[in-house]
Amino acid sequence: METAPPKIILPTRRLDPAVADLLRALKPGDKIKITQAVRVGAKKWNAEATGEFRGLAYLQTGVTTERVKEDDLVVPVVRFTKPNGELTSISIDENTKVERGA
Repeated sequence: METAPPKIILPTRRLDPAVADLLRALKPGDKIKITQAVRVGAKKWNAEATGEFRGLAYLQTGVTTERVKEDDLVVPVVRFTKPNGELTSISIDENTKVERGA
């Protein structure tokens, strides 16, 4: 079972303290709804996903060329199970909205 890190850090922005508190309080199996703003070109819309919380983790990203370790970004991700049983995760940013009890 995963446990939430004591502090949730975004690579370049600040996470809303209320969202961070909720993420740390969630237990595996809690129902959640995640809403994110999606932008492609000039178009922007909200996308929603629901499911059962599995845990919070960090995804270490990088570029496809060999670079110094300081260039890597570490992004927090919410892991959850969709209603159809699919295991998935969503990286969170400063605009991510997380609600309990979807």
